[in-house]
Amino acid sequence: MDLRKLKTLIDLVSDSNVSELEITEAEGKVRIVKSSAAPLVMQQPAVTMAAAPAATPAAVAPAVEAAPAVQASHAVKSPMVGTFYRSASPGAKPFVEVGDAVKEGQTICIIEAMKILNEIEADKSGTVRKIMCENGQAVEYGQPLFLID
Repeated sequence: MDLRKLKTLIDLVSDSNVSELEITEAEGKVRIVKSSAAPLVMQQPAVTMAAAPAATPAAVAPAVEAAPAVQASHAVKSPMVGTFYRSASPGAKPFVEVGDAVKEGQTICIIEAMKILNEIEADKSGTVRKIMCENGQAVEYGQPLFLID
């Protein structure tokens, strides 16, 4: 990808509401992520909340025990804002169910964004442990969609 094209893409991302852009071409792959204050603000309360239970010695043990359970499952997160669909059409069978084995790259759902249906693929092989969204639900960027072990 030439430098002028890359600069144009960077300018487009910085001037738009898009927070992340990934483009794959024959020459390679480019990922542009716009940093903003919003994600940092979202992370700060989580750090503060995690620090608050650590202040009392009685609360330390449950927090330590809970951490491995959360890390055991991998969360497949939404790469965009849109509407979550479990199947390709309203009457069709869902792509995956709880307990199904999935392979990395397998389509597991669809997110409709701006009238475009985007197939979302598993980014890890494993077993679907939990489906975190309802069919037809609006989802946000980074929202967990599935838990995979």
